[in-house]
Amino acid sequence: MTGKPEGDQRLGLLNGFAAYGMWGLVPLFWPLLKPSGAVEILAHRMVWSLLFVAAALLLIRRWAWLGELLRQPRRLALVTVAAAVITVNWGVYIWAVNSGHVVEASLGYFINPLVTIAMGVLLLKERLRPVQWAAVGVGASAVLVLTIGYGRPPWISLCLAFSFATYGLVKKKVNLGGVESLAAESAIQFLPALGYLMWLSARGDATFGTEGTGHALLLAASGIVTALPLVCFGASAIRVPLSTLGLLQYMTPVFQFLLGIFYFKEAMPPERWAGFALVWLALALLTWNALRTARRAARAVARGTAAPGRVPADTVSPAAEADALRARP
Repeated sequence: MTGKPEGDQRLGLLNGFAAYGMWGLVPLFWPLLKPSGAVEILAHRMVWSLLFVAAALLLIRRWAWLGELLRQPRRLALVTVAAAVITVNWGVYIWAVNSGHVVEASLGYFINPLVTIAMGVLLLKERLRPVQWAAVGVGASAVLVLTIGYGRPPWISLCLAFSFATYGLVKKKVNLGGVESLAAESAIQFLPALGYLMWLSARGDATFGTEGTGHALLLAASGIVTALPLVCFGASAIRVPLSTLGLLQYMTPVFQFLLGIFYFKEAMPPERWAGFALVWLALALLTWNALRTARRAARAVARGTAAPGRVPADTVSPAAEADALRARP
C-alpha cells in the first residue's frame, strides 16, 4: 500500500469489508423474495440492476465508455458472453439458496480460485509453481471426497465455480470498470428479463404486485443488492492492492458457509467436513505461495533488482485478479 495516504487505505479497507460482507450475507436476502421462483427473482434482479446502475451513471456522468464499447463489436460480443455466463451463475445461486443448498453454494466460491488456476493452465497455457500444482491436486481430491459424501458430484458448487471463473476470464479481456461492466451486461439482460416478466404476468403467474407492496419493494431492491456491493468494491479496488483483496475475498464464502450451518441448519456429515477441509488446505497453500512471492518481489524492488511497480504474475491469486473485474452473487 506504499504511496497511498493512510486515510485512503483505511477507506479502501472499509469499502472492501463492506463489499465482501454484503456478498457474504446475501443468502439472507433471497429467501425474503418467496413465493417468487428463482427465475422470476433472477429476471427482477436483471431489470432493477440496470435501472439502479443507470441512475448511478447519470449521477456521476460517466458515459464516455459506452460509445467506445459500441464501436468495438468484438468487445461487445465478449460483454454478451459475460452477461450470459453471469446469468447462469446468478440463477443457480438464487435457486441453491432458496432450495436449502447454502453450504454447497459457498463451496463454489471456495473452489473458484482453484478452477481459475486450472483454466489458466488449460486455456491460457500458464505455468504454475509446484505449490500451485499441489493446491490444484488437493482441490481435485476434495471434489472426489465431496462426490462420495453427497452421493453425487457437487454440481451446484462446480457450476458456480466454473461459471464464475469463465466470467472472470471474459471480463479480463473486456477490461471495463465494475459499474460500467454491470451496466453493459444488465442492458443486454434487460429485454429478455423484461419479456419474461411480461409473459409471466400475462399468464397470471407473476408475484410482483400480487403479494403486497412490501414484496414488490423487496423485488425492486434486488437491483440495489446487486449494485451496492459492487460500488463499494470499486471504491476498495482503487485504494488497496489486489493481494489484499485476494485475502478479503474469502470473507464471502466463509460468511455463507457459517450461515448455511448455523442459520439455515444444513447438515454437515463427516465426509463433507473432510471435503471442505481439503479445499481449505488447497486455499491455504495458494495464499501462502502468493504472500511469499509478494514478499520476494518487494525485496527485489527494494534491492533495485526488479523494476518498481512490476509484480510477478503469480504474486496474487488468479481469483484476486478476476475479483477486480467482477460482480458477486
